[in-house]
Amino acid sequence: MEPSQRRFAQYSSQKGGEQTGPNPTDRGKAGSKYHLVVDRNGIPLAVRLSAANVHDSTQLLPLVDAVPSIIGPRGKPGRPRKRPAKLHADKAYDSSDRRRDLRSRAITPRIGRRGVDSSERLGRYRWVVERSFAWLLGCRRLGVRYERRADLLQGLLHLACSLLCVRFLALVTR
Repeated sequence: MEPSQRRFAQYSSQKGGEQTGPNPTDRGKAGSKYHLVVDRNGIPLAVRLSAANVHDSTQLLPLVDAVPSIIGPRGKPGRPRKRPAKLHADKAYDSSDRRRDLRSRAITPRIGRRGVDSSERLGRYRWVVERSFAWLLGCRRLGVRYERRADLLQGLLHLACSLLCVRFLALVTR
């Protein structure tokens, strides 16, 4: 006979969970961040979960690689595009290495530079992403993290993104 293992690795008295880290803006409490790529209309293309203490620029390339292939209109000469042509991002994603990696993927980076560009210029494009975040955080389970397991939270993120897509399709087909 072998000793039995516990079914759950965490108990109700334990705090945090997978993909959490000390939040630098919230007195070091454990937290997590959502990273989101949307199209021009605010439809989510890819979403990612990370700990709160992970720098945003490290999540950019896995997020861009998670975007599915784009099927363009037929009749245009040449190969159809598989990736977006431009990527607008805020100053948190600013890094010369990330810009170079995006250019190697044939994506024009439109990332605000720290200390150079004003936030007002990015606001023209950034509000679409902020609106999509507001739609996502309208789902109760995502506004405050109740889930300890990262895979469950990632599944809820994907479910919320699919609900946003369904709502958008319902508006378009009216």
